[in-house]
Amino acid sequence: MAQGRRVERVAALIRREVSELLVNGIKDERVSLGMVSVTNVEVAGDLQHCKIFVSIYGSADAQQQALEGLRSAANYVKGELGRRLNMRRTPEVVFQLDRGIEKGTSVLGLLNQLESQRQERGEVPEGTGLLEDGGL
Repeated sequence: MAQGRRVERVAALIRREVSELLVNGIKDERVSLGMVSVTNVEVAGDLQHCKIFVSIYGSADAQQQALEGLRSAANYVKGELGRRLNMRRTPEVVFQLDRGIEKGTSVLGLLNQLESQRQERGEVPEGTGLLEDGGL
């Protein structure tokens, strides 16, 4: 059980440090094209590998370029994590695009569209729909 808490603690520390690096450390201009934020960090049980999930706001092209910039900066990020976290072995860093927020936004858009269509047809009494409440 203690091993699981340690993995979670290391993941939280990595998330904090990588967020700091995104603001102040990574100088690659491809990364600054889109607004990049760390959404999740998964660390393997042996602390040798970690996946850093990022959300990138912008066009598909800007997202792809920012992700390429992050992937090229992975060795720099690993080195900085090693210096900042004082771990015996720093995990290998892999950046992955997190599309969760994007999917959630599209689902909410579809629900609002369905709700407005139902109101146009008079199937829902006024004041009881999603649109008036501001969402779910």
